[in-house]
Amino acid sequence: TSISSFTYPSGVFVSPYALNLSSFNKLIRRLQDRHPEVSRDKIMEALHEVRKNNKGVLNGLAIRSIEEKTSAIL
Repeated sequence: TSISSFTYPSGVFVSPYALNLSSFNKLIRRLQDRHPEVSRDKIMEALHEVRKNNKGVLNGLAIRSIEEKTSAIL
């Protein structure tokens, strides 16, 4: 499994270690399955928005909650 990270045009780096790696990969896969028309980059941008809206962290949010909040943005 490859490790994916993303740097936004603004220079903000998003590490997969914001969640543990297996949870991060599972979340990305679930979002890609749920929104096949949306690019991975757009999914990452939506995840960043969820993190920003949660005081800059994803810790403390259940994976299901992150998925729902991200889907609402997408």
